[in-house]
Amino acid sequence: MKPWPRRPKVILVPYPAQGHVTPMLKLASILHSHGFDPVLVTPESIHRRISHHAVDRATAEAIAFVPIPDGSGADDDGKPRDFFSVERAMEDVMPVHLERLVGELDVVDGGVALMVVDLLASFAIEVGNKCGVPTAGLWTAMLATYKLVTAIPELVRAGHISDCGIPQKESQVRQNPSLTTQDLPWLIGPVSARKARFRFWTRTLHRSASLRWLLINSFPEEEDEAKIQCSRDYPTIVPIGPLACPSPLTKNPSFWEEDATCLAWLKIQKPNSVIYVSFGSWVSPIGCDKVASLALSLESTCRPFLWVLGPSWRDGLPRGFLERVRSRGRVVPWAPQVEVLRDRAVGCYLTHCGWNSTAEAVQCGRRMLCWPVAGDQFVNCKYIVEAWRVGMRLEGFGEREVEDGVKRVMEDGEMGLRLEELKERMMSAKTNSRAAANMAGFVEDLKRMTEDNSP
Repeated sequence: MKPWPRRPKVILVPYPAQGHVTPMLKLASILHSHGFDPVLVTPESIHRRISHHAVDRATAEAIAFVPIPDGSGADDDGKPRDFFSVERAMEDVMPVHLERLVGELDVVDGGVALMVVDLLASFAIEVGNKCGVPTAGLWTAMLATYKLVTAIPELVRAGHISDCGIPQKESQVRQNPSLTTQDLPWLIGPVSARKARFRFWTRTLHRSASLRWLLINSFPEEEDEAKIQCSRDYPTIVPIGPLACPSPLTKNPSFWEEDATCLAWLKIQKPNSVIYVSFGSWVSPIGCDKVASLALSLESTCRPFLWVLGPSWRDGLPRGFLERVRSRGRVVPWAPQVEVLRDRAVGCYLTHCGWNSTAEAVQCGRRMLCWPVAGDQFVNCKYIVEAWRVGMRLEGFGEREVEDGVKRVMEDGEMGLRLEELKERMMSAKTNSRAAANMAGFVEDLKRMTEDNSP
């Protein structure tokens, strides 16, 4: 392997969704500060959105953005792709193009010192191994979800789940007793979809075994440091998060144009009065029938609200809804979320519980109403509601359920105190210094390994 160059290149491969590109961009910023030249590789469909909306000038100058084909074509309509079409692109189209790019970069200006691969884009781990490039993984969610995935072999052996991933009985997960077999991230949709998602996770787990490091987007005090490593069969875990709020180099990226006028509207609302509603950027939010139900429930609360709802879902709004709520409600296609959450007018956040959104809500001190939709969101919801007790889970979008939920989270004084304590733990100098020390140790480990293997 080549000697350590002055500014070694690092190729970063995120899973192609905004919630995964966001922390990978933050990691690229950190790596740049450690003397690396980051190269962010995304499929063409994502690259087009990044180039139009997602990054500022400082980010564009520090990080190289390189697209590779994903089969979407030039007629891509910009809508989020479903899980299985993304999986097909990663397995069938993108590997050969990534391998060619790695080969091209490895012979220019000192070569490639490292690949950082989002674990959900595990095809890139095989590319890194094939090209002989040291590869680290990035887990963009909290550590608890990763440990749930690493429990798969044991759960199968013990008969708690079938070899297709279907729970045989509800039981605690030994690696995290607060979670059960009903919290597994592939339990979404019909049985056929659950089995297909389970195959995705088992393939991801198998490929990740070849990694030396796994960088975790979770604050170091999420669990006891002594219990943080899973086993010798898995990579060394390096907590480097949270990578949620903007770094000095990068702003939070957005794949869609933000409606910044909602910030001015927030300024004229009373403190802690607004219900902020957003279900993320990738998953279809809640279905047209639930859009209508939630709209009527928000209207019945008689409280101000700001609702992020994509244009393709507005057909689900009841007739006359926008006119009736015009004086106290805003419905926008996309919003600058961190700026919204920081505004003192926001009293609670109705969220899908994505990890980025969860971390942003905690960092901004916002209580949460939880409606998880997919994947790790159910685990995050369980932590929000049961472990941290800084929110509550909605069981439906009926008028009574929404009104009672909003009232409870907005008026629970003890919940506010717990949220402040959690915010302090997540944002403290101790947490930041430990994350920075972990990152510095990872860089030194990489440097030693590179020098030891150089001819």
